[in-house]
Amino acid sequence: MGKKGILLWGMLTLMLCQTVRAADVYKNDRTRWMKIAEATKPELKFQTLKPVATVKAMQDDKAFQGWRYERTGDPQAELYAKNFKDVKELTLDFGRHMVGYFRFHIKTTRGCQDAPVRLKFFFGELPAELNTPLDPWKGWLSRAWMQDEVVTVTQADQWIAIPRRIAARYLKIELLGASQDFDFAIDDVEFVAQSSAGEVLTALQPSCPDMVRRINQIGIETLRECMQTVYEDGPKRDRRLWIGDMYLESLANRYSFKNHQLTKHCLYLFAGLAADDGILISNCFEEPEPHPQYGSYCLTYCLLWNSALLEYLKDTDDKETANDLWQVAKRQTEDALTYVDDKGLFDQHKRGQYIWLFFDWREGLDVNTPMQGAAIFALRQTYELAKLLGREKEVASYPALIKKMTQAARKFLYNAKRGVMESGPAKQVSILSQTWLIKAGVLSKKEGAKAIRTALQTDGVLMPGTPYATHYLIDAMLLCDMKQEAKDYLIDYWGGMVSKGADTFWEAYDPKDDYISPYSFFPVNSACHAWSCTPVYFIHQYPDVFQQ
Repeated sequence: MGKKGILLWGMLTLMLCQTVRAADVYKNDRTRWMKIAEATKPELKFQTLKPVATVKAMQDDKAFQGWRYERTGDPQAELYAKNFKDVKELTLDFGRHMVGYFRFHIKTTRGCQDAPVRLKFFFGELPAELNTPLDPWKGWLSRAWMQDEVVTVTQADQWIAIPRRIAARYLKIELLGASQDFDFAIDDVEFVAQSSAGEVLTALQPSCPDMVRRINQIGIETLRECMQTVYEDGPKRDRRLWIGDMYLESLANRYSFKNHQLTKHCLYLFAGLAADDGILISNCFEEPEPHPQYGSYCLTYCLLWNSALLEYLKDTDDKETANDLWQVAKRQTEDALTYVDDKGLFDQHKRGQYIWLFFDWREGLDVNTPMQGAAIFALRQTYELAKLLGREKEVASYPALIKKMTQAARKFLYNAKRGVMESGPAKQVSILSQTWLIKAGVLSKKEGAKAIRTALQTDGVLMPGTPYATHYLIDAMLLCDMKQEAKDYLIDYWGGMVSKGADTFWEAYDPKDDYISPYSFFPVNSACHAWSCTPVYFIHQYPDVFQQ
């Protein structure tokens, strides 16, 4: 292309961008929505924590990811009172998972500081995280997510803060360099933990089994750590607001902290930061000022925003907010319907562009059938929202569309002979194909129960790889009245993490693979992740199932 062609192309591109900006469908509401988001931003609550023990790393094939910690002493004797040049390296256990900021006090104990002190601080959520060599880096996410910091102290006898926010339970301190002419001690350390969660406002029945009680408590702690000024995805890594996590966190929040103002804050943030065409962007940040991750379009998450708004309305009866944001919900389903073909099947290639359809971090998952279910489910949820607001005339076509897409799913995706939903050209059988068609109401309770049981017994079935996907399996089981199986599965899955030492529930978990990682290197996994907190919802939503 010559210079004239390049110039013409540039002018056309600029005109297109200006056209897109001029066509901002929320231009009359966006500023007001952002003001409401700011007004509903929660205040953080703080707690100062001290380490409870010094610990030693032990390799153990029976421990999660091959490492555990063994208590060796207390910080007062092993750290505060000793010359750190003699200590050289020490690991502290704070006794619980924390999100917040760390600081330490250093003082000279002999001589005069004549050179800097160089220290390495390595924070970790799990023992293996601190005891697995990180370099050369093997993950495809940034090495910078790992919480190791080198601090050079040029002046002792003062408190020194690490500016980076930390999510951890353990801290390893290493001496990298110091002068021979003076001694020093790290004579105090503290961690200022933060959360917007507040007090737990629910309780379990006395009959609740001990393991279910422990799962509920760890689920609450997971949610607490992720409830910052937004529903964070993971406080260690991916520290931002994602729609899919927000939806699940809001369900758990209903039966724990009941901080519905935080849900409102997040709903308005997404609305105010939506793309000019009205489509929601999958995730957003608050610092240095609210902004989305431009270009991150995930249709499955867009549709779950509608569900989050519906559940918020049910929790609060705040029709003013739901009416204010109704146009956003309607826009998401309108967009999804542009992918539905004449037969009533969702076709992700219909618009000739790539779209991200996230259901799980499980390699090889065919998403065609799960997406058919997710689209029908979204239509049902949005129509329910419309009825609660007296707006069903605005989506009067939805019942017929739901019927058409349901019939298409049964005709083209359901193997009635085997009793399972299949997906894609290879007729893949996955757990998520069954769960999403059950949630969509395509399968009856009897058919759904058979589909789940058959899939679980099928050789090579694609199982969930995360608590996120497992949430929807438990949900589908309960919808099919598989009460005992749902209880057993929840206890086996989340209880498995409890038995392996979880303080908070993990981002990725496979009972058969302790080293599973969506990012090719398990230390970068989050050990406190928002989408893992939902046992709190199930345990309280179905007390006759889980608390007996």
